[in-house]
Amino acid sequence: MRTDVSKINEQTPHEDLTEGLMIFAGGTSKQFRTGEWRTNTPVFESGKCKQCLLCVPVCPDGSIPVANGERGQFDYVHCKGCGICAKVCPFGAITMKEGITA
Repeated sequence: MRTDVSKINEQTPHEDLTEGLMIFAGGTSKQFRTGEWRTNTPVFESGKCKQCLLCVPVCPDGSIPVANGERGQFDYVHCKGCGICAKVCPFGAITMKEGITA
């Protein structure tokens, strides 16, 4: 049985699944364990971090938690390893490592 694509936004017996399991909405990474897609892994060196938090808003997956005004370790369950955080870090506190590690 195929999903009726004309009713994509309506509740169907297949819940919110679309044909081909495509995702059309933004901000859905927290709903899926996307960290397994990663081919490169960001490594955070807290000793080099100055808590400027420049890395936080550029992370497309929201994988850099902040608590009490300080960033924490990466959320590797959702991080896809794009490397944007490493590129914006002015202190070299984030480097990319090849491979899927956490």
